[in-house]
Amino acid sequence: MAHLKREIGLVGLTFISVGGIIGSGWLFGPLLAVQHAGPAAILSWIIGAVAMFILAITFAEISAMLPIPGGIARVPQFSHGNIVSMAMGWTAWIGYNTTAPIEVEAMLKYLAPYAPWLHTADTGDLTGAGVSVALLFMLLFVAVNALGVKFFAQVNATLTWAKIAIPIVLSVLLIATRFDVQNFTTPDGFAPYGLKGVMAAVSTGGVIFSFIGFRHVVDMAGEVRNPKFAIPAALILSIVLCALIYLGLQVAFIGALEPTMISKGWANLSFGGQGPLDGVLMSVGLLWFLSLLNVGSVIGPFGNGLVATGSNARIALALSQNGFLPKRLQMLSSFGVPLWALALNFLIGTLFLLTIPFTTIIALNGAAIVMSFAVGPIAVVCLRDLLPDHPRSIRIPAVKLVGITAFAISTLIVYWSGWDTIWRLGIALIIGMVLLLVRFHNRLDEMDATEALWLMPYFCGLGLISYMGQFGEGAQKQIPFGWDILLCVAFSTVIFALAIRSALSDEKFQAYIADEEVLDPAKPVIGL
Repeated sequence: MAHLKREIGLVGLTFISVGGIIGSGWLFGPLLAVQHAGPAAILSWIIGAVAMFILAITFAEISAMLPIPGGIARVPQFSHGNIVSMAMGWTAWIGYNTTAPIEVEAMLKYLAPYAPWLHTADTGDLTGAGVSVALLFMLLFVAVNALGVKFFAQVNATLTWAKIAIPIVLSVLLIATRFDVQNFTTPDGFAPYGLKGVMAAVSTGGVIFSFIGFRHVVDMAGEVRNPKFAIPAALILSIVLCALIYLGLQVAFIGALEPTMISKGWANLSFGGQGPLDGVLMSVGLLWFLSLLNVGSVIGPFGNGLVATGSNARIALALSQNGFLPKRLQMLSSFGVPLWALALNFLIGTLFLLTIPFTTIIALNGAAIVMSFAVGPIAVVCLRDLLPDHPRSIRIPAVKLVGITAFAISTLIVYWSGWDTIWRLGIALIIGMVLLLVRFHNRLDEMDATEALWLMPYFCGLGLISYMGQFGEGAQKQIPFGWDILLCVAFSTVIFALAIRSALSDEKFQAYIADEEVLDPAKPVIGL
């Protein structure tokens, strides 16, 4: 019998999370943040890190107690049944399937100056040769993951060392070469755009989205050694480490700017056709570092694509265990890897790459993934009642308050994705519901409809707030900034209370978990 193998230790798991958090975003994040908030972007990174930490610890308690593969898709099955688990798992699966094509296209864009034959001269689209190279990279993601989780973790650790080292070295070099403290107060003070600017950097400036890669710890939990310690430790360490890296890079970027660059205000800071870090390096005379920066520009998306490919296979496996996808996807290779799931995801990723515009894929990616975060804060409270006496290696104090806060954060993240992404997510959810009805058409009585009643007002209400709110193309901007955030928080509080009251009965919970071996990490998780 083949089983998922628990071969990921604390360092490997931490690097999986860090590798998912630090992608290519650090190349543009410092510029986007200061354009919104000026030097107060430093506060934006701190707020973003704290918000994501609150959200992550809800998953830490759950995944340490239930270390199962594809946790974002699987855990809702035990708290709210099959409809909720489908909705959250389906959105995560859709988002993950877009990640590999996105990261491959990002890599090829960075390689374009060295290989112009990858893109057409007029539109910049991938040529036939470019598509072939993209598919080869996607196959490489699959191949590395197919050789077992231990090999995957070793390859990812090597890549992550580089992803950590390059921005740290860059920050140190910039601070050592030129650091003008006056940049933090001129031309218009430390916070030229006030609190609104600080929060705008958190939302649309890319700060909050820079931390969402912690989710891979939850998805890979079924293959972690000593999950009771490693999972919460990896989540905490990765978020703290990445926050320090982002903060250091932001401080170095602000201090290295020439005063003339910001003389027209932070909102007008621009580097023309250059990347912001390229421009700063050239202005301070560190031309030799550009080559290393270009290496980081390729390693970042490659590492993200590699980790997302592995995580997505576990999501597909979990959806199969939930009864949504075919049972064949639960079959594991001799390396203990869900090979059929990897193959299916590769085919879907190829379909995305060949048929859907790049901008549409990016829009769907962010909203789909962050929507699935909403389940953690709800499930951690429900499982306190459903598994009250089960040992927990991490036990969140004031769990309901933390849960409400984390659920509001996840709602805000989706809202900040913008109306132009949320309506696409709505279409994806409708497609998923149709597929669920088809899957259960002969056994509709098995669907946990009562436990899922909170989903419809949540999705519809969030869609309405987004349409009338401030973010995204097509948004009507009828709700003033600030009031929209308060409305999201109030709305989240109501939905959270409804979702907690809609949890599975103890009888249903025992039926779902009876055949699982998730409560004893020493036992194998699955075998066929």
